[in-house]
Amino acid sequence: MADDFGYLNARVRARRSTLLKESFLQEALDLSYPDFLRLLSESVYGQDLAGQGLPEVDRAIALTQARLVGDLAGLVTGEAREAVRLLLLRNDLTNLQAVLRAKATGKPFEEVVLLPGTLKEALWRQAYEAQDAAGMAQVLSVPGHPLARALRSVLRETQDLARIEALLAKRFFEGVAKASKALEETALRDYLALEVDAENLRTAFKLQGQDVPVESVFIRGGRFVDRVRFARLLEGDYAVLDELLGTPFAPLAGARDLKTLERRLRCLLLKEARKGATDSLGVGLVLAYVKEREWEAVRLRLLARRAYFGLPRAQVEEEVVCS
Repeated sequence: MADDFGYLNARVRARRSTLLKESFLQEALDLSYPDFLRLLSESVYGQDLAGQGLPEVDRAIALTQARLVGDLAGLVTGEAREAVRLLLLRNDLTNLQAVLRAKATGKPFEEVVLLPGTLKEALWRQAYEAQDAAGMAQVLSVPGHPLARALRSVLRETQDLARIEALLAKRFFEGVAKASKALEETALRDYLALEVDAENLRTAFKLQGQDVPVESVFIRGGRFVDRVRFARLLEGDYAVLDELLGTPFAPLAGARDLKTLERRLRCLLLKEARKGATDSLGVGLVLAYVKEREWEAVRLRLLARRAYFGLPRAQVEEEVVCS
């Protein structure tokens, strides 16, 4: 293993060549389910496709993602490895939030969409099968994961799911921001700052109208959403989004519901991540690849369901296209 990005980025370039072409995804918008399966079987996902149902498609997507993303940190050592680990830790946070929601709503573990992070699927299953959220923290503490300590701390403050998610994000991002400052990776720091802004926007939408102390959930370290703007949006002042013109968050103008906000955030963060694709000596290329592969998985799951249920093209097109 190497301790710089030269070797890793060479591997990542090869893997980027297996990303599905836009023409593939556009074609899939009009395919029947059997034809969709045929097309998918001819792609990089084919070797993991072991059946014809939606669960088998979801499983193939998860396995391929884990195979082509989950091992990246293990391909390098030193600061390069730490930079990639911080990037994949972001997916661990998303996975923990997803498992907590599934547990609270009775959603089967098999239906939880896991992103490739630093933890294996088997451990997330153990966390899901724990008796409660405190038990999840205990499971996560076995590999010494930082989210274990964060979850235990949050549970001492609240049992409300929305607030648990917000507080977990606050502790996670503030910890990661501190760790990233020790690395000479400007692209990673700048991107994580945008993720902080995005998470603050999500939290403000989710907790809007609730009596929540701003300081308890506002995450420091962003670039464009300060404490004042966060507090205003928390109170329902959507003009905050119109004030972000001239920033990467300009596409959010006019968003008034969480679904629209999430869709636009996903596209603009992907656009910002892709700017690192020309970075041959740092983590930028890895960042671009991880986010591109993540977006690909989202689109494939939606396209599979459009084909399986025979949904009209227009019903899903907006969800699978970033202009």
